Amino acid sequence: MWQQYLHQIEQGELKALARCISLIENEVTGYEQLLQLLPPSDKPIIGITGPPGAGKSTLTDALIGTLIEDNKKVGILCIDPSSPFNLGALLGDRIRMSDWYNNPNVFIRSLATRGSLGGLHPKIIEISDLMKAAPFDFIIIETVGVGQSEIEIAGLADVTIVVVVPEAGDEVQTMKAGLMEIADIFVVNKSDRPDADLFVRNLRLMLAPAFHKKEIPIPVIKTIASKKQGIRELYDAIITHIDLHLFNEKKYWLLAEKTFFLIQQKRMKHISKKEIKKLIEDAGTDFNLYQFIQGY
Repeated sequence: MWQQYLHQIEQGELKALARCISLIENEVTGYEQLLQLLPPSDKPIIGITGPPGAGKSTLTDALIGTLIEDNKKVGILCIDPSSPFNLGALLGDRIRMSDWYNNPNVFIRSLATRGSLGGLHPKIIEISDLMKAAPFDFIIIETVGVGQSEIEIAGLADVTIVVVVPEAGDEVQTMKAGLMEIADIFVVNKSDRPDADLFVRNLRLMLAPAFHKKEIPIPVIKTIASKKQGIRELYDAIITHIDLHLFNEKKYWLLAEKTFFLIQQKRMKHISKKEIKKLIEDAGTDFNLYQFIQGY
């Protein structure tokens, strides 16, 4: 069954891809067999992140248009906040990208963070590896937002785009350390607003000390995503960065963290919190935490 699913995905059957993403999300019995069948791939992943309201979805929509103009096939994973009721994606309808849902060269899937602190879905590595098996030229991952803890995207993506707006001066300064760590390209969106040029100049000055830590300077690109302005320049910057094949140590750390988590999860599968609670209750004041742990 899993081999058949993989064959369908490799042939570009998007329904099979959507179904398999759901199977992975819901940890359907045997889904690991599908993951083990996945061939290695160096297909580029573009990460798009930034503060809420920066226009990430509009920018993604415009970037899709440029890719389609160049006859590329693209898969998009949009990570949204979770619904508190069913853990589904709150913004799952993705109205801003509605023009692409019927395009055979575009696949869009909304995923919920489900409480993940990194701004991504807890199964994002598995799902992105599955997406790489499909005949896409590029995979775009748009995250919930960005902050000090939300830097997983830098380990997952081959090029990470941080989207900000001219009014975000104080916010950028606050998040400076995190942004310096993850950004390969800065996009100043809504750059038709007042003081946009001043903001861009200040941002470039802020980035100057980071140049010696990067193999190349971080580009700062002005866009007006709603008017499709600056998108071609952004696309060219993305291709330039991908073609450099820069070493990304964060990718190894992310995979190491994921490997550790999966081993931990597998080893602890037989352990029940309810059973542990019952043992503690039965032992009462005689319960010794450290002797109990040693027994495991």
